[in-house]
Amino acid sequence: MSSPFRSRPAPQGTLRLFRFKGIDVFLHWSWAVVAVIDLQTRHNEYRSPIWNVAEYLSLFAIVLLHEFGHAFACRSTGGRADTILLWPLGGVAYVNPPFRPKAWLWGIAAGPLVNVALIPVTFAASWYFGVEHAVRPTDFQRFVSTVTFINLALLIFNMLPIYPLDGGQIVMSILWFFVPFERALSISAYVGMAGAAVGLAFAIHWGNYWMVAIALYAAWNCWRGIQLAESIRQMRRLNEPSYARRGL
Repeated sequence: MSSPFRSRPAPQGTLRLFRFKGIDVFLHWSWAVVAVIDLQTRHNEYRSPIWNVAEYLSLFAIVLLHEFGHAFACRSTGGRADTILLWPLGGVAYVNPPFRPKAWLWGIAAGPLVNVALIPVTFAASWYFGVEHAVRPTDFQRFVSTVTFINLALLIFNMLPIYPLDGGQIVMSILWFFVPFERALSISAYVGMAGAAVGLAFAIHWGNYWMVAIALYAAWNCWRGIQLAESIRQMRRLNEPSYARRGL
């Protein structure tokens, strides 16, 4: 996921992990809490608990590569990207691309394209190590199969047309080619709100509290998007020609 707003320092409660190519990577403290919960709930998946740790670190690595895809793509368009935050609901690359639809579209699409590039790699590994035909898979084979699934699931989830997921922001960027920015943002945010409501209903029905949190987070961001679009629309009515750059 990317946040197409001006880069800013990471919020409180984070740990700076490292800096790469001028991009600071921060980890929110809650990531460790979720890691402990995940390791406990999935402790029966492997014979050795070390593979549970390896699985979670692989999720960490895939999300991080995804966010670097956003950041480097933004820079390639002349934009600014210097902060990545990892937290329980995924990752956020704080980017500030040039204010034009083509630049935004490329900066957003580059993240999912990283997952697309990983698909042949993970499937090739599954085939090479005989994961699909293993009667009693080893821990390593289970690990390879799970990493393959994680990458594919993250791609599918991120491409849902629900703002602020990448899919929703891609829809917004495409609409921006044909309508003003605030109109594109408003449409994608309302569509995302409907999608979040459907997701929330299913999450409650299934009793999946993790998905409930994600749906509520998506709905909150959609509401922020709707408010932002309305603010920009009002500024446009006041005939302020530089409304967009000042507003964002």
